[in-house]
Amino acid sequence: MTSHQLPTGHSLSTDPARLDREAVHRWLSEDAYWALGRPRDKQERAIDNSLNFGLYEDASGTQVGYARVVTDHATFAWLCDVYIAPGARGRGLGTALAAAVRDELADRGLRRLLLATRDAHEVYAKVGFEPMAVPEKWMILGEQ
Repeated sequence: MTSHQLPTGHSLSTDPARLDREAVHRWLSEDAYWALGRPRDKQERAIDNSLNFGLYEDASGTQVGYARVVTDHATFAWLCDVYIAPGARGRGLGTALAAAVRDELADRGLRRLLLATRDAHEVYAKVGFEPMAVPEKWMILGEQ
């Protein structure tokens, strides 16, 4: 895994065995507007079938952030379930996590990395994401 510019005292891992799955499920199902009520078994399947990024405090080893990428590892990736624990917010960790994901995927030759957000556009803009130039090309089946 490549080195990322994380705030001092924090590290990133893509090792799914290191994830605090209980905390990730609690964060998303109880606090994240896009995943409220998500059942634990569904969250487990999502983790098991995705590239996961855990953000940890070095001193304690406690997980303080999470991001998940759904990808074919060749042409396309979707960044989702980006979450920073409430007690760790306000320190730039969300931006650092998004940048770390971007950097980790940079050498894979992906044609595009997408995400959807209702309220964090400025976080993602800081690391290079921008609104779709031609949104009318895209279609969706399912939840809007």
